[in-house]
Amino acid sequence: MEATLAEAAPGDTVDFKFGFMIMHMTVEGVYQDGVIKLAEKPTDVQPGALVLVTFLSARGVDLRQRGIGAPEAAELRSRLSAFAEDWNSPEMAPYDDYHANKSGL
Repeated sequence: MEATLAEAAPGDTVDFKFGFMIMHMTVEGVYQDGVIKLAEKPTDVQPGALVLVTFLSARGVDLRQRGIGAPEAAELRSRLSAFAEDWNSPEMAPYDDYHANKSGL
């Protein structure tokens, strides 16, 4: 897709390749039975647009693999615990499944 820098939307990642601009967009989805179901319909995407699919593990994050040991993890947990009451409050429930709830607004 040929575009100019002026056409880039705020927050878009822009690469310059082969003399024109390539736009990147990330859309969350779920893979099931050979089909990827998107959480929202992307806008400004032409039929036949190239896509890359990255599968994410639902098991969580291996902190050791990211250079975070037990002492650093404990400190991080301690610092984030100040927010736990807010995160776990009933008022925050809509954010538990943000994308599904966003489509119902």
